[in-house]
Amino acid sequence: MAWTESYQCDVCNKAKGEDEQDWWLAWTEVMAVPAESEEQPVLKLTPWSHLLSHSVGVKHLCGARCAQTQMDRWMSKTIEE
Repeated sequence: MAWTESYQCDVCNKAKGEDEQDWWLAWTEVMAVPAESEEQPVLKLTPWSHLLSHSVGVKHLCGARCAQTQMDRWMSKTIEE
């Protein structure tokens, strides 16, 4: 029995093809620097990694345009909070 994985862009719902190389992953973290300061939300973006694509909370993005849209959405949400 073969295992088949499929991914869709979290912004535009485009399906990822096996040979597509321009996909990205994004996720958020909280960081405090220096230790006495308030925690700051951070958006991290990295080129596609099969291993990281399985991480909880990671967003799958089909290219630069959807990565920029995800960043814009994150920035708008962060400012509102």
